[in-house]
Amino acid sequence: MEKTIKDRQKAKGEGINGVDTEPLTRREAGKEDRRQRIIKAAHDLIRENGSAGLSMRLLAERAGVSLATPYNLFGSKSAIIWAVLGDVREYQERFTKSRPADPIERIFSAIDRAIAFYNKDAKFYRAVWAATFDVTSDVRKDIFSRRWNGFWLPLFSEAIASGAINKDISAEVLMRQFVLILRSAMFEWVVGDLTPRELGPTVFCGVVLMLKGAATPGWQAPLEIRLRESLQHLERSGGPRAGEAKKSDAR
Repeated sequence: MEKTIKDRQKAKGEGINGVDTEPLTRREAGKEDRRQRIIKAAHDLIRENGSAGLSMRLLAERAGVSLATPYNLFGSKSAIIWAVLGDVREYQERFTKSRPADPIERIFSAIDRAIAFYNKDAKFYRAVWAATFDVTSDVRKDIFSRRWNGFWLPLFSEAIASGAINKDISAEVLMRQFVLILRSAMFEWVVGDLTPRELGPTVFCGVVLMLKGAATPGWQAPLEIRLRESLQHLERSGGPRAGEAKKSDAR
């Protein structure tokens, strides 16, 4: 989180050689006010129109700033969207401070919190995720690829280092398979084929199956238990197994 004006003034001192720094403080306050207005306007526009509808001209009009201001303060549309996703960074920081000791539970805890996070503001995150399915989108390349590696890849590396996952399987391979599972589920959630209630169990089931295939012998039993629980949750949520049962009954 950025420092407050008071913190900045304290860090700089009340003045240099007796010169009052108040004009600089006012400029910083004005800049921060414009930043926050742009971030709020971007959040609202993404919820209303999706990230594809986030034109810099419309954003500037909604925020009440000049067309040049978003570029001057952020540099690009991708940087603005990343600023809007500041709550995701806060989620990652909170998780890091309270993550479970069990390396496998750590992965599932992170997934569970992430899904809850997306469902909490579903309209906004559906729009952001929709942008990741656009092959020309900077959001996909910058935010949901490079920046994710810094959070998820260490979780898989730690599971391998702890002996829970076969050391012959690289963290990068696990990360890639996880991303494929998550993106497939998120795509169905975006287009409405998965309900919010089905999203979590669907992702969990796919990741359990992936990790069970990669786990060392000592971790097979705990993952088998988690797999059974995951299938039960999927069925209770109205997922594929429940759907197949309904089709059989209809016949």
